[in-house]
Amino acid sequence: MAQRRSPSRRDGAGGTILPVPNLLQADGVSKHYGGVAALRDARFSIQAGEVHALIGENGAGKSTLAKIMAGAVRADRGTIAVDGRPVTIATPLDAQRLGIGIIYQELDLFPHLTVGENMAIGNLGLRESLLVRFGRLEDFCRPYLEQVGLTCSLRQPAGSLPIGKQQLLAIARALSMNVRILMMDEPTSSLSEDAVDRLFGLIRELKGRGVALVYVSHKMDEIFRICDRATVLRDGKTIRTVETAATTPSEIIRLMVGRDVRMATRTERRATGEVVLSVDRLTTAKLKSVSFELRRGEVLGVAGLVGAGRSELGAALFGLDTIRSGTVCRGGRPIAPRSPSDAMRHGIGLTPEDRRLEGLMMSMSVLENGTMTVLQRMQTWGFLRGRQETRELSAVGRQLALNCPSLGAAVATLSGGNQQKVLLARWLLLDPEVLFLDDPTRGIDIGAKQDIYRIIDDLASAGKGVILVSSELPELLRCCDRIVVLCDGRVTAVYEAKEATQENIMASATNAAPNGGGTR
Repeated sequence: MAQRRSPSRRDGAGGTILPVPNLLQADGVSKHYGGVAALRDARFSIQAGEVHALIGENGAGKSTLAKIMAGAVRADRGTIAVDGRPVTIATPLDAQRLGIGIIYQELDLFPHLTVGENMAIGNLGLRESLLVRFGRLEDFCRPYLEQVGLTCSLRQPAGSLPIGKQQLLAIARALSMNVRILMMDEPTSSLSEDAVDRLFGLIRELKGRGVALVYVSHKMDEIFRICDRATVLRDGKTIRTVETAATTPSEIIRLMVGRDVRMATRTERRATGEVVLSVDRLTTAKLKSVSFELRRGEVLGVAGLVGAGRSELGAALFGLDTIRSGTVCRGGRPIAPRSPSDAMRHGIGLTPEDRRLEGLMMSMSVLENGTMTVLQRMQTWGFLRGRQETRELSAVGRQLALNCPSLGAAVATLSGGNQQKVLLARWLLLDPEVLFLDDPTRGIDIGAKQDIYRIIDDLASAGKGVILVSSELPELLRCCDRIVVLCDGRVTAVYEAKEATQENIMASATNAAPNGGGTR
């Protein structure tokens, strides 16, 4: 396979061809957590004006290597050089002084602080006295927020923003630090298609200014669309660095997993005529007269841009948001879920968009997280039947191909894909008739995605009604029988699988489709 030649230039004297040095080079980097090796003599290099993908399965060491280069984690051994000179990056401030910034997959924002405060805190680019002037803060922050397409008040708490807008805030904050090297860990995991296009335009602009961008992602289409080179990690080791123009997605996947991966196709199925969930003119603080039906054995997709109301739909059905008007019927009977426990009694389950903050108890074990919705049936006189708990979760774990050291391991120690499987295990144990999956493959690798697609197909084949929200249109087209499109809290179109395309879904998501798009 072709290796990238180092860029070269001619010197001014004799025309000799000289190699261009790497802007950053990491060699022999190793990191252990207890007895587990996260990195083993990994190496990585990037040049100015290059977009370089860092890819591998969950647990391959990508995020650990990025955190070491950003000063958030100390390596056990290894060297890092910037501009050809060895450097010590002991803290994030050290990295910032060297012009290195990072945007984490699990955002490191302060949810109770304002947007402006999140931009300013620890930012060496903002020179202020002890008393920060709001006008000065506005002048500093607003250009970077506009650059990423985020319109909001600087006084708004960051935690009140939807996860997609929080992602944009994190990007804006990193840009405000005048980075020369910017590492992006799954930066599009919560962004809609239009926000992704805006981000890619920004990446091209930064590249043109000589900024080096490390792009950590599982999305092959994005890697081949935006990246010049790709370095593949597997089991903490650097496997190979390749030019994206000289390789293929299937070859990169083979390098990632060490074997060929069978890409599952959409299961042919026929939904029954029985309606398991009917929503009529549902209105909340965000949603405006939303109506649709979900049939038994059907996967109903929900598409829309950031802020369209996709997550709010799940929150309303699961009793997290107050329903102001309209009706929800389960099995032909009107219901009005006022809490998650109320929704579960009516046979409705929800996996939230942010699995770490809203779905999982990160310090608790896999067993505790997986069985918390079914504890009532696993106890006698208030005492848990531990053997039954372990037996049932183990069976579901095998069904999901869950990979964890033990059921007693803290869920925080698992990869993103396995954390998502723990969430799914919780609902497979409860066995609801309707399951709302809010971006269930966000930030997970291609192998885990295939496992989750298989589970979605199995749920539909078993007669469940599945509502699937996804920021990835190809995922909706692969999994869904019908797709509801939301724009500004309203349904603008409903497409059957055979008529749905990325183009007409995006047109409806921006309310640009003739007559609102497909059938209602």
